[in-house]
Amino acid sequence: QVQLVESGGGLVQPGGSLRLTCAASGSAFNTLVMGWYRQAPGKQRELVATITSGSSTNYANSVKGRFTISRDNAKGTVSLQMNSLKPDDTAIYYCGASWAWPPDRYWGQGTQVTVSS
Repeated sequence: QVQLVESGGGLVQPGGSLRLTCAASGSAFNTLVMGWYRQAPGKQRELVATITSGSSTNYANSVKGRFTISRDNAKGTVSLQMNSLKPDDTAIYYCGASWAWPPDRYWGQGTQVTVSS
């Protein structure tokens, strides 16, 4: 079993930045594939970024060049640095994890990100 807890969401103006963090517990974190998803009102959940156990990363086209995913195996955390935020980035952001891609076996509770002036 893996438990995931997100933090770092909030309200930010367009063009601003936020950093989300997901803390994992309960299993060998360094073997997990980790990812961030988001779900906007009335839309399906979409994959935003993933990072493998070997720290290979992948991003949705909509966030490339603006978001950066990283992991700290010693702390058991994965982070999502979000820069140049747009109103379209407004969503609930979820942390996901699995032992194989895609990282969708375990989920956090989600954290709200709102981009608005």
